[in-house]
Amino acid sequence: MTVPQQFPFARQSAGHAPLRRPGSVRRTTSIDSDWPDGYGQPWDMVGRARDLLTPADGSAPQVLAAAQYRIKASPLREILSIEATPDQPRLQELVGVRAGRDSRLALTGTLGDLRGTPLYQVLDDFAGASLVAGWIWSRWMNDWPENMRSAPMRSNAGRAGKMLNICTGFAEGGSSLNADGSTNHASQSFAEVGPLEHPDDPIGWHTMPFQEGPQKRRARRIDLWRDGATIMVDAAFQDSGSNPEGSRTAIHEYRVFAEIDAATSRLIALQVLPMILPFRECPGASVKATRMIGQDVTTFRDSVVEVLPSTLGCTHLNDVLRALADVPRLARSLA
Repeated sequence: MTVPQQFPFARQSAGHAPLRRPGSVRRTTSIDSDWPDGYGQPWDMVGRARDLLTPADGSAPQVLAAAQYRIKASPLREILSIEATPDQPRLQELVGVRAGRDSRLALTGTLGDLRGTPLYQVLDDFAGASLVAGWIWSRWMNDWPENMRSAPMRSNAGRAGKMLNICTGFAEGGSSLNADGSTNHASQSFAEVGPLEHPDDPIGWHTMPFQEGPQKRRARRIDLWRDGATIMVDAAFQDSGSNPEGSRTAIHEYRVFAEIDAATSRLIALQVLPMILPFRECPGASVKATRMIGQDVTTFRDSVVEVLPSTLGCTHLNDVLRALADVPRLARSLA
């Protein structure tokens, strides 16, 4: 059996967002999860998103678009109820759909005309955010692995709870897996993180409420600007949540730098920095991601999972890359 390549643990956050550049667009999104009735019960997910233009001439920033939704999710990650601002007539067709491939297919079929908008981005991200949301309970429950094995939501993770070869981090023979194919939580790594908001840029992020108790947040940022015929991208992604010490703990964090040809929308350069990841094999996905160079980024929502399936990719890095599909559309606002 071949043992996957291992790397030093990634445990260092990139810190708060950089200051916004003049002549740039910034998209920020967040999805907050809260369990008012306790672990293993239906939970609330609130998604927020905003596109902000920072003009090159120094004039006041402009909100290009903003959106918000609230989803009640079942322990099996099914949508029990949903509402959004701005409202969409066909949104209720998503009730009963399970997160993952099903929710993304349903979203494309019902609201595909919204692709590129902040609302579509956070609705698309429901799949990945709900998958990892329950992890925050590991910071609050001493017997969390045992509780997780008996919880209904486990049957919708991986293949009936078996994570073998789901992604780079769960490759066969890796430190992340027990002999039976279940997750080796004892080998899992995480790190304490600070706020994402820059102290000198209070509007650099949309408003995100303070979290306490077992509450989880998936947050992403995409900055883009023009450099001649090239669209430059600085993107960041973090899965974190509140801990009993009163601070925050992150399980996933990436920083991604990309260059896109403005005329063809082709990815011409990519650098992925693995900042915080749970297992020693996970950083290997950062190198494999360069397989996307040369692809049309507008197709990334579909092509990323085709080029980087299974152990060639990372579930969460793939989500970071998929979100780049909206960059060419956002770049039009720079004119």
